[in-house]
Amino acid sequence: MENAAYHFVLRGNPLMCTDFGHGNINYTFLVTTDAGYQYILQRINKHVFKEPDKLMSNVIAVSEHIRSKENGAHNSLHFVQTDKGTFFYEDERSRFWRCYEFVGGLCLEAPETEKDFYESAVAFGRFQEQLSDFPADTLYETIPNFHNTPDRYRALHKAAEEDACDRVKNVHTELDYLCSMEDEASRIQRMLESGELPLRVTHNDTKLNNVLLDPKTRKALCVLDLDTVMPGTSLFDFGDSVRFGAATAEEDTQELSQMGLDLNLFETYVKGYLAACHSLTKEEVAMLPDGALTITLELACRFLTDYLEGDHYFKTLYPDHNLVRARAQIKLAQDMDRKKQEMQSIVGRYV
Repeated sequence: MENAAYHFVLRGNPLMCTDFGHGNINYTFLVTTDAGYQYILQRINKHVFKEPDKLMSNVIAVSEHIRSKENGAHNSLHFVQTDKGTFFYEDERSRFWRCYEFVGGLCLEAPETEKDFYESAVAFGRFQEQLSDFPADTLYETIPNFHNTPDRYRALHKAAEEDACDRVKNVHTELDYLCSMEDEASRIQRMLESGELPLRVTHNDTKLNNVLLDPKTRKALCVLDLDTVMPGTSLFDFGDSVRFGAATAEEDTQELSQMGLDLNLFETYVKGYLAACHSLTKEEVAMLPDGALTITLELACRFLTDYLEGDHYFKTLYPDHNLVRARAQIKLAQDMDRKKQEMQSIVGRYV
């Protein structure tokens, strides 16, 4: 770690290096120099990201594009080059390191007020707007088929047919519902492949904890964690924010009667997102509610697939945890489907 820090061109010499943050993927440290500057030093987890050089190619291209449009130092991440002129350092054990300037601010796991949720919408809407002229097809697909919904359905069908853990008998109702929604859930991917929807730069992890807020004003400063930036559709970034932030219960709640879509929070997010993002096509705007429904169905498929295969992808706390998660997402999707017309009316008010 100390050796890696000395390979980046910092202002001053490294004086202190301490653990930082609560991330579960990469190893993160805060470096303080004798000149009083602070930096974030990260070791990229190669078990998750198999090709960190491609990941960094995406991250740098996108962050530099955003920086070219921003004046404030707090409105985008600024990565630091190594003494070799690259944006990552590979050590003698083939571990990849990167470094960027520390930006002070506030990150929340959940909104404390409705305004926090609004500001997260502004942040991700602005992110999409800033990258609306970026050639998305030049980015690497670091996690292939990550949001390819038909592919997620194919995996579910395969898991059900093989029934490796003898669990299909427990999920007939869930399988029947998801299969009944397969054609609708696959519609966005079909439109993306046919060119009816434009290929966009997408973040793919649009939760509030990836937005940096000003601790005094609570205004959104910038979007963090660009590791999953890939080509895709804006509908899924929008939809995943709504799925997570406008749900009335936790995504693994066992009290299904408490799970649903909060239309007030949905309206809050729509208002902030469309206030910041003006470059969406008419088709994209009209299908924002479909993005929320589709991404919820897709996640339900992923949870149920993992349950049928023996819980090897998502971390579980008890034997039926993935089944509980799948049922909660199905309940949320059903409520979204019932409220779809109301969701469309809300979007229409802010176009």
